Amino acid sequence: MYGSRMNPADIREEDLARAEEQAERVHAWAERARAHLEEITGTGEAASGQVTATVSAEGLVLDVAFGPRATRLDSRTLAEEVRAAVSRARLDAARRTRELIRDGLPGFDPDEAAAQFERLLDVPWD
Repeated sequence: MYGSRMNPADIREEDLARAEEQAERVHAWAERARAHLEEITGTGEAASGQVTATVSAEGLVLDVAFGPRATRLDSRTLAEEVRAAVSRARLDAARRTRELIRDGLPGFDPDEAAAQFERLLDVPWD
């Protein structure tokens, strides 16, 4: 099982050893899954259906396509539609990345791991 809800002030040597083993498993899996992670893309469509975007797993915009009626939109609306499509594509790529991680590392929740990391950053280490 990955993760822990313990107080960082109560961490013992065996907890550190277990965390190190988990980190090694995650790292080994990440090395094996690197090609799959690099292939992940996300797609998103604006509400009008006239703008579609594709992004990489890192959120880099790879493509924006316009439907036949997109030219009828005023520039401000078209810009909003592009932003919406890109935003939805980024959410899709993030969802696909989380699915790949969850499939490859049963019991590991990337969202919970990120939340734990944020909590650790808030702990005073004096």
